[in-house]
Amino acid sequence: MNPKQRTIKSEVSFSGVGLHTGANVTLTFKPAPENHGYKFQRIDLPGQPIIEADVDNVTDTARSTTISQNGASVSTTEHVLAALVGCEVDNVLIELNGIEVPILDGSAIEFVKGIESAGYKEQNAEREYYYIPHNISYSEEDRNVEMMAMPYQDDYRFTCMVDYNSPVLGSQHATITSIGDFKTEIASCRTFVFLHELEMLLKHNLIKGGDINNAIVIVDHELAPEELSDLAKAFNREEIKVAKEGVLNNIQLRHQNEPARHKLLDMIGDLALIGVPLKGHIMAARPGHAANVAFAKKIKAMIKKDRKKKSVNVYDPATKPVLDIKQIMNILPHRQPFLFIDKIIELTKNYVVGVKNVTMNEEFFKGHFPGAPVFPGVIQIEAMAQTGGILVLSTVPDPENYLTYFLKIDKVRFRAQVNPGDTIVFRCDLMEPIRRGIAQMKGVGMVGETVVVEAEMMAQITKVKEN
Repeated sequence: MNPKQRTIKSEVSFSGVGLHTGANVTLTFKPAPENHGYKFQRIDLPGQPIIEADVDNVTDTARSTTISQNGASVSTTEHVLAALVGCEVDNVLIELNGIEVPILDGSAIEFVKGIESAGYKEQNAEREYYYIPHNISYSEEDRNVEMMAMPYQDDYRFTCMVDYNSPVLGSQHATITSIGDFKTEIASCRTFVFLHELEMLLKHNLIKGGDINNAIVIVDHELAPEELSDLAKAFNREEIKVAKEGVLNNIQLRHQNEPARHKLLDMIGDLALIGVPLKGHIMAARPGHAANVAFAKKIKAMIKKDRKKKSVNVYDPATKPVLDIKQIMNILPHRQPFLFIDKIIELTKNYVVGVKNVTMNEEFFKGHFPGAPVFPGVIQIEAMAQTGGILVLSTVPDPENYLTYFLKIDKVRFRAQVNPGDTIVFRCDLMEPIRRGIAQMKGVGMVGETVVVEAEMMAQITKVKEN
């Protein structure tokens, strides 16, 4: 059984400047309901628009990751998202009164400390992981970028290598064998920049919030005394020197391979935009925001493809049902000839899987193409609806006293014929938490590995009126 989803117990806020904009901004984590995921809200804009932390919403990866939706944007999302993933928090609303997440010390450690101070609240829904099924690779030849996600059932682990052909930075590796190591091994690692990049950014006024307290500056060329003096003035320092490690002496390295660890941090934050907690081993050579996002899109496409097939694996008739036909009749009011589900083989808070055996003995085959019998599409939808009804009615303690009425059925697609002798396996997933007795579900019916029918349904449960 998977662990439960969790949110935070109380609100927690952070204030600081945006690295690139230099604007003061306050960010607040707020508890969120089950299956909410990560969402940003721009409370400084009219209507307070929501931006979902989704890789499909990425609009810029030039110097950080920016997401946009509903006419609003949030930039430098990677550190805050990495902190949430590293703390294994599933559902949070992230309020901002500006466009850019505050850079703080350039790492994720302050966000982690804030999350831990707020505390964790376990929720009822299970956390549903996506298990990397096979090697998924991504590469960019021109940048020598290579990334791969590999199956690893037990945890979420990372290996990262950076190599910038720099005599100072050289080749560095970083790894964590479990996401549980993030808080101690990765969270405190700060962003880094090469001095020649810093000089260019300063020249173009692109790091208004940088004060070199929040970045490791790697010195990649000889500096004359006057150049050091100019840098000191730019950052309001009396003096700046080059430390023996080849970095400006504004800060001390927290780890010898801190740059590689920070790249790993960025990768965790960017892959959070997939929107699903992962189980697998991620390996990357020379990653960056653009590559991370492209890789995340590839993994998300794989998840979407798998979910379209639905994770109803090969049906084993010998599997003991969760609910047999007698138990189903204790929940559903339907009876022969209008009861179209034979057994329930899976039932959780968020989804249900039911089985319908199609036989030539059923009454409707007498009139529905008796010479070429085909299971009617409308009855497929009814069978799917009855499966979904089991899910909805399982949320009340006395389901026999309730009826399920469908308010809407949408996006119906019939993908293949169903014939006598086939067994349809239906799966219905909640699209969002049930509110005020109303449930929205995505349903899929499969014969073997073939999707035969799919639809979206809205249903309401109503208590039976006593006479």
